[in-house]
Amino acid sequence: MPETIIESFTVKRLDILDENGVADESLMPQLSDDEIKKIYELLVLCRTFDGRALNLQREGRIGSYAPIHGQEASQVGSVFASEKSDWIFPTFREAGVHIAAGYDMSKLFLYWNGDERGVQAPPEFNIFPISIPVATQIPHAVGAAMGMKYRGDRTAAIAYFGDGGTSKGDFHEGFNFAGVFKLPVVFICQNNHWAISVPREKQTASKTIAQKAYAYGFEGLQVDGNDIFAVYKAVKSALDKARNGGGPTFIECDTYRMSDHTTADDAGRYRSKEEVEAWQLKDPIIRVRLYMEKKGIWTEGYQKEVEDKAHAAVDEAVRKEEAAGPPDPKDIFTFTFKKPTPRMLKQMRDF
Repeated sequence: MPETIIESFTVKRLDILDENGVADESLMPQLSDDEIKKIYELLVLCRTFDGRALNLQREGRIGSYAPIHGQEASQVGSVFASEKSDWIFPTFREAGVHIAAGYDMSKLFLYWNGDERGVQAPPEFNIFPISIPVATQIPHAVGAAMGMKYRGDRTAAIAYFGDGGTSKGDFHEGFNFAGVFKLPVVFICQNNHWAISVPREKQTASKTIAQKAYAYGFEGLQVDGNDIFAVYKAVKSALDKARNGGGPTFIECDTYRMSDHTTADDAGRYRSKEEVEAWQLKDPIIRVRLYMEKKGIWTEGYQKEVEDKAHAAVDEAVRKEEAAGPPDPKDIFTFTFKKPTPRMLKQMRDF
């Protein structure tokens, strides 16, 4: 029988900043104090938005919402490493991605209130609409990356998904195309250990999720998803590689979903209080604050200023969203095709 060729691989893990705010300075990315403060301010803004969205849903002022509490570092760190020319393909749990990219928060509130105008991105934003069906955005990102390669653009696509998304066929089809054609795409899995009520160990028997990349011919690595410096460094390196013809990279952000899957879920029914409490000690925002305090760039006065600014920005976003008039019912037809079909024109007249 012919000899079987087995290619060995090692999944690397990147950790820089621990729970006590102590960083391995030999691994620290090149970030100025002002950039670190900007990162921290975005983290606080994201958590403020998230808390307000939960309150609004409980008050009946928006619909169902998917919280991001605990996953802010994976989202802010990855966007902070990107460029405006890169294309973002989000799922339903990427409010922090939108906010870090500068997206209008009132539009996010609009979307979660059931108004599709909320995902009608302005021309200056290279971001696709929020994808609710699990993993369907992965082939979209790969297709966009293929177009970038054919056109010779020095840009990259970034696809976000959760650990549950790796069990879908779209994940494998997208990875296969990306590997075969060496496309400029970075895949970011926010492994928050729960796909609704299904735990990580029921998703896959693989020791890591990152190792799945090697079956498709490209690199996979794992980072501490609550360590924003590790996320930033890994994603920046992967994006630089993609833009320079180096092909795709798969980054598994090992993080945790502190809240329910959505406001329609009760996580207390399937996970223990002890598990949640253990992850609370790994909070991504607290460790950055502790690091900044050690560097002498955080004070209580600065903290109050950051929180006040975040609350004011979110207050304004809520006011703006609630002042928006109702959408035009004809929009049901307007954005379906470039040109309305005869049947659609008749439906519009009947409507």
